[in-house]
Amino acid sequence: MSSLRIGSLELRSPVVLAPMAGITNVAFRTLCRELETERAGSTSGLYVCEMVTARALVERQPATLHMTTFGPTETPRSLQLYTVDPDTTYAAAKMIVDENMADHIDMNFGCPVPKVTRKGGGAALPYKRTLFGRIVAAAVKATEGTDVPVTVKFRVGIDAEHHTHLDAGRIAAGEGAAAVALHARTASQRYSGTADWNEIARLKEHVTDVPVLGNGDIFAAEDAARMMEQTGCDGVVVGRGCLGRPWLFAELSAALNGNPQPTPPNLGEVATIIRRHAELLADHHGEDKGLRELRKHVSWYLRGFPAGSELRVAMALVSTLTELDDLLVQLDPTIPFPKDAEGPRGRQGSPGTVALPEGWLDDPDDCLVPAGADLMHSGG
Repeated sequence: MSSLRIGSLELRSPVVLAPMAGITNVAFRTLCRELETERAGSTSGLYVCEMVTARALVERQPATLHMTTFGPTETPRSLQLYTVDPDTTYAAAKMIVDENMADHIDMNFGCPVPKVTRKGGGAALPYKRTLFGRIVAAAVKATEGTDVPVTVKFRVGIDAEHHTHLDAGRIAAGEGAAAVALHARTASQRYSGTADWNEIARLKEHVTDVPVLGNGDIFAAEDAARMMEQTGCDGVVVGRGCLGRPWLFAELSAALNGNPQPTPPNLGEVATIIRRHAELLADHHGEDKGLRELRKHVSWYLRGFPAGSELRVAMALVSTLTELDDLLVQLDPTIPFPKDAEGPRGRQGSPGTVALPEGWLDDPDDCLVPAGADLMHSGG
């Protein structure tokens, strides 16, 4: 198996769970780790917490602190920051290391959501090269003398006319980032179309002193192996492909280790996994909120299975563990994993013009911190 070193972290597998808002909380990460151990024999990659806002973290907003919960045996603990301001970045990263909140800090410069880019955050920010560099440098400075590496994730650019990934990779590595990750789409593509893996290969050729990770359109173990072979990247970041398939990491581990693929779960095993996910969510959020959080996962779990519309609707409205148990026993446990469940999943949408602050493209070396861009709630 290809290992992956990110600063002080030595990972036995070059696979990273991408942070996803409202998805990669401690419940989902625990489930993924448990299934990898059960099906592949060990936990070998990196599982990243859902994104939190640096300013909200520094201000100790209760909801944000709750999002930074890690399991008692979870290691390494990986936390992703959304940030636009060098000073706030430094304060947040210093808080993380001083209070031993995580073992790894990732920084998000890839979010394409209009409410984020409209204020100059997320995928819009790397266009401001000097400001981007100062933000990365602030996080690295805050972690100096510790074993906590800083990594940076970004997109190809704003749109086809404004690619920023080569500059972003060079600047991040130059400022001390331990690795960089590229989602091989522009912000204008959002999650539509096909990721351009050629841009990952270009970044790998351009950035040679730290690991380069690839992200985009990994929906099966074979996709990860193919991305690494085609691009030369050092690791893969998996997002939408694991929605409703938290066992995907066991399949990735087996594929990259040259071992036989675990048999995909039948409907009875999927029901057991859904029940475990619900239990973990209830532990984290309380039963009422936890079961409400489970609802969005139901369609992903049941994709391709002949479960019936009435049962699907009922499971999408479930509110207690007892209700869930009554519904799960109605599933036929003998149905094998369906071919129709394979392939792309999660949000796709359509490409569109990227919302940007007025005059944003005028001067890429402008260092003015975007006004109000860090007031968004964590996970946005």
